[in-house]
Amino acid sequence: MTRGWSLRRWYLVVVGVMVAAVLGAVVVGALALNRLGEARALVVDQLDPASRQALVLSNALVNEETGIRGYVLARDQDFLQPYLDGKRQEAAAADSLRTLFVGELAGSATGLAEIEDSAQAWRSQYAQPVVEGTGSGAPELGKALFDQVRAKLAMQEADLAGARTSARAELATAGDQIVTVGLVLAGVLIALVVLLAVLSHLGVIRPVSRLVTEVRQVADGRFKHQVLGSGPREIVRLASDVDAMRLRILDELDAYQQLHQELTRSNSELEQFAYVASHDLQEPLRKVASFCQLLERRYKGQLDERADQYIGFAVDGAKRMQGLINDLLAFSRVGRVTREQVVIEAEAVLAAAKANLETAIEESGAEITAGPLPRVRGEVSLLTAVFQNLIGNAIKFRGQDPPRVSLTAERTGEFWTFTCADSGMGIEAEYAERIFVIFQRLHPKDAYPGTGIGLAMCRKIVEYHGGRIWLDATEGPGSTFRFTLPAIEENSEPEA
Repeated sequence: MTRGWSLRRWYLVVVGVMVAAVLGAVVVGALALNRLGEARALVVDQLDPASRQALVLSNALVNEETGIRGYVLARDQDFLQPYLDGKRQEAAAADSLRTLFVGELAGSATGLAEIEDSAQAWRSQYAQPVVEGTGSGAPELGKALFDQVRAKLAMQEADLAGARTSARAELATAGDQIVTVGLVLAGVLIALVVLLAVLSHLGVIRPVSRLVTEVRQVADGRFKHQVLGSGPREIVRLASDVDAMRLRILDELDAYQQLHQELTRSNSELEQFAYVASHDLQEPLRKVASFCQLLERRYKGQLDERADQYIGFAVDGAKRMQGLINDLLAFSRVGRVTREQVVIEAEAVLAAAKANLETAIEESGAEITAGPLPRVRGEVSLLTAVFQNLIGNAIKFRGQDPPRVSLTAERTGEFWTFTCADSGMGIEAEYAERIFVIFQRLHPKDAYPGTGIGLAMCRKIVEYHGGRIWLDATEGPGSTFRFTLPAIEENSEPEA
């Protein structure tokens, strides 16, 4: 019945049930408290005061009868004082009882009237004539008349006692009812809370948990797992939206996989073409360069000046082309011709790079300093090429003063960040990406030697090792290059 309910409907139902339960509890409790209050008011405010006043009335009449009896025996006016006091007390008690005999005690007013009538008959027929001296004062007559008063008083006392017993029983019943109602309401509320908890679990919590489980499976990479929703309408719609998103991801993933395969194939073909082209061009280019050099040595000075110049241009072009082809061949081999990566000391790699640049370092008077460098995993020849290119660029693009190069390393999370800072002419921030593109140069070819492939080679080598390299244009003067390499365990020993 609740299948397909919306969360709003669930909320309204839960709130409605709770409000109905609270209202029911308030109504039942109010009725029970009202009954208890009425029973208490009857006992405390009417019956107990009526009983006390009835006792006062009875005592007052007995005092009247005692005073008349004493007067009859002694004929002394002092003995009439109890009679006179009793009359005043009787009148006051009767007035109080009349004010109390209302509501449920209204029937007792008749008994009070009968008592007053009997007492009045006793006074008019016996007591008053005795006081006035007109009566005989026969005890038998007085006793007979006052026995009627006693009988009425006894009836009144019995009625009040019965009413008091009944009222106290009603008071006890009302109290027990309050306790019973409280216990029942507590049980109903507990049962309602349990029922609401069960319904919430079945209608909301369980569908949400099931949806979370299915969505987590998709998030873990199982994109072919269909996401189905159940329970409230919002959860079903959310599951439908997640499943639609899953289908879109599948479509885009298929497209990306096809694109990735195409790019992989294209890159492989390009690398193969670069390798084959550069390798196959080596021999004819070597012949051109060799014969141009032979022509230059043999016929130098025998031809005119312009011919010597042309031959020089041909030799220079052949050498430059040979350098480009060699660099292109080396670039294409990165990541294609691989060797086993081993744990190596970065300081040893730096030493190898400095040894390869020994001549340039001595000629330029370069000062190369390095802080403690860590152990890393990689190919020695490739990482040597990275250090060699960065230091070589610092020496090549130097200013008027001898170049100074500083190399440091710092642990940042799971990577080591290497920094190579120099005191050269520096690079503008707008060229921070262009300098890593193959064959891109910021200066004319005749100004500085090289093919413009060094930094592109560095990027390819660093990315092949799982890191990245960039120009930090915020540091200066000079150029500051940073590159990262994955960190290894501290206790890893370098391999030969």
